[in-house]
Amino acid sequence: MADRSSSLRARSDDGRSFAIPDASGTPFIAGTLLIVATAGERHLGLVEDREVDDDDGRDALHGRLLGRIVDTGFDPHGGWPFADATVEPADAETIDLVHAAMGATLEIGVNLSPPIRPARLLAHRFNRHTFWVGQSGSGKTYALGVVLEQLIAHTSLPVVVFDPNSDFVRLGELNPDADGPTADLLRQRDIRVLRPSTPGSEPLRARFPSLSLEAKAAVLRLDPVADREEFNAIVHLSDTLSADEPGQVLPALLGSSDPVRRALGLRIENMGLLNWEVWAGHDREATLVIDERADATVLDLGGFSTPDQHLVVALSVLDDLWERREERRPTLIVIDEAHNLCSPALSSPLAVAVRDRIEQIAAEGRKYGLWLLLSTQRPSKVHPGIVSQCDNLALMKMSSPVDLAGLAEYFGYAPAALIARSPWFRQGEALFAGGFAPAPMLLAMNRRLTPEGGSDVRVPLR
Repeated sequence: MADRSSSLRARSDDGRSFAIPDASGTPFIAGTLLIVATAGERHLGLVEDREVDDDDGRDALHGRLLGRIVDTGFDPHGGWPFADATVEPADAETIDLVHAAMGATLEIGVNLSPPIRPARLLAHRFNRHTFWVGQSGSGKTYALGVVLEQLIAHTSLPVVVFDPNSDFVRLGELNPDADGPTADLLRQRDIRVLRPSTPGSEPLRARFPSLSLEAKAAVLRLDPVADREEFNAIVHLSDTLSADEPGQVLPALLGSSDPVRRALGLRIENMGLLNWEVWAGHDREATLVIDERADATVLDLGGFSTPDQHLVVALSVLDDLWERREERRPTLIVIDEAHNLCSPALSSPLAVAVRDRIEQIAAEGRKYGLWLLLSTQRPSKVHPGIVSQCDNLALMKMSSPVDLAGLAEYFGYAPAALIARSPWFRQGEALFAGGFAPAPMLLAMNRRLTPEGGSDVRVPLR
């Protein structure tokens, strides 16, 4: 069938959306960018859905108007309703004009929908929370590295990465073949990696006396009601516990004639807290390193001998950032494998305290410059109160119908037809939508300039 796009007619009843009643014979599908022109205005439109009318077999297109193409560039604030407009595919020059006008400068890949142009994000719109999702094998972590490289190289936004699988510990290195302006900028950036016990690395530590009363209680698994006597002992020992590490306080607690204080000492000893390598001792705690505002600080959470220790670090960092929120110092908080820290099913006091602080930052942190980027392969395992606060979406291959249905519900700004294509994405392909994208777009990610810290284990072959 011949391409009849030159004869298409469109209408808009509200100046925000458009419809093409008969698009039969055209190649336009969801994700296609079009120029919709009336006698006085030219609009950039995005096809969101293509459907077949069962009565007459005609294909109809529905989409949104992204803004007006004007002499000075691009006006995203829309226009007026119209009854009749011509339609033609958007050209490369128009896309470049829109990117320049909107400030889309972070080049992360190549668009998969025509016209084939570099895919770019708006750096200044990372001042909204971002939800990054893709199942195992989708290339999620690798692709996240591409975006972090761009942010670190081309902005002054400090990035703090919670890295449970050591995937970003080489973010300060460059591949041997890395070149170009972004590589040159990365070489100049201050990227610090804190690790639990890796020789030659700055240690990843927390300081017990610096924790809040609530955090100390969470570490000791004390409930203010169920364990009211021991909790009350902490309250009255606040000055002592704010000056010394647990090992320095323990002898006095165990030797106390007060049975409650002795019980508290036994709790510390029985939990093995003195053997935790997370305590700072003579080392600097992570909060002090982060406060120096390096371009990026990677916290390698996965190397501790017990799970609670990485929760101690996470809670101390998140609490410190929240405590300093009135300083309004912008920080991007990247949490990889976010389902481990943000699940509604968490039950231990430490895990719940971490999750609750993340939920508070999601709800209130934006105005203080605390912005989240949450990456997960299990979106249904992330607390709904956190997901609902995200204004940016990066979706890679996801085959779970339950997860896709949830994403379509939460992220209404991402066309449902594009979300539905996720099960057929190849590795490294993604849908980006929300404030940080000039328009919802399908793309193939660029190659990374830095090595990925973790990688798949290969099947042994003969």
